[in-house]
Amino acid sequence: MRLTQAIQLMPAVALAAALAGCTREQSAATGPPPAPVVVAQATQETVPVEVSAIANVEAYSTVSVKAQVDGQLLQVHFREGDDVRQGQLLFSLDPRPFEAALNQAEANLARDQAQLENARAQYRRYEKLLQEGVTSQEQYDQVRTAAEALEAVVRADKAAVETARLRLSYCAISSPLDGRTGSLIVHAGNLVKANDDPPLVVINQINPIFVSFTLPEQHLAEVKKYMARGKLAVEATVPDAPGAPERGTVSFVDNTVDTATGTIRLKAVFPNTARRLWPGQFVNVSVRFTERPNSIVVPSSAIQTGQSGSYVFVVKSDQTVDLRPVTTGISANGKTVIESGVNAGETVVTDGQLRLIPGAKVTIKSSLAGS
Repeated sequence: MRLTQAIQLMPAVALAAALAGCTREQSAATGPPPAPVVVAQATQETVPVEVSAIANVEAYSTVSVKAQVDGQLLQVHFREGDDVRQGQLLFSLDPRPFEAALNQAEANLARDQAQLENARAQYRRYEKLLQEGVTSQEQYDQVRTAAEALEAVVRADKAAVETARLRLSYCAISSPLDGRTGSLIVHAGNLVKANDDPPLVVINQINPIFVSFTLPEQHLAEVKKYMARGKLAVEATVPDAPGAPERGTVSFVDNTVDTATGTIRLKAVFPNTARRLWPGQFVNVSVRFTERPNSIVVPSSAIQTGQSGSYVFVVKSDQTVDLRPVTTGISANGKTVIESGVNAGETVVTDGQLRLIPGAKVTIKSSLAGS
């Protein structure tokens, strides 16, 4: 019985073995399935030659407003955070003590001017008497000296009047520039002292505005080279803020390199008409030296690095890939210049390179799951 069952199973076993052999031969003939990849074309573009840095925004000008005379603060003519114009009235001090001082100085001047007129009249009379021989030279000299002394007193009185008038004008404190006010530090009713700290208010000029940043010392030669040719353009981008970058020009290069960090400090001035830049803010800046027209560029994600240097995978017309060594140049805005190795119009792999070997078949996807 067992021998009969074994004989009956032999054809089935032979058939299964034959089918398994056919499957292995078919798999060996077709190879592994195509690898999914994301691709992009190498393009010919004008590429900016620039260097980037993190920068800090600074006020174009900062003024600490202080009183120039002692007195009581009567009134504040603005609100905290207001924009003010040059010459706009900000504070009023009690003017009465200074008005009294001015009145007294003017009265002293009037008194001494009257005495001077009398002395001059006497001088003229004694001058005639001396010529007629009626008076002595000594008396004439005394009268002349008294008149000259009163002239000096009158000049001093005029200076005192001007000083009193100037001190009275200090009771009205005006803005020395166009800008934006900060926190109000001293309020109406307080007594203030001349040139005392803290100031009454701090005003920052933000139109235009400075952006300060540092660059590695190695870029100093390029900065000087391109500034000698004209204005050096700078773009400032506010992180997480919509809109185009702000554009300005380099206005200052420090006269020394920081030996501790090996960097050079620069400042750029921006019109800041939209007031997107604010003192104390951190922004990203790009200093554009020049442009390179007709450069071959690929997405930076296409560049791979191996033991022999940089390379890319180029997709050929038969949907297989070729490993192509490349020489890379500058990178900007997520793209890298290819000096040699790739031509414009060729298709390069930008995602999925880990699955690839030279000659592997690929299938092109718009994106890869999990990327």
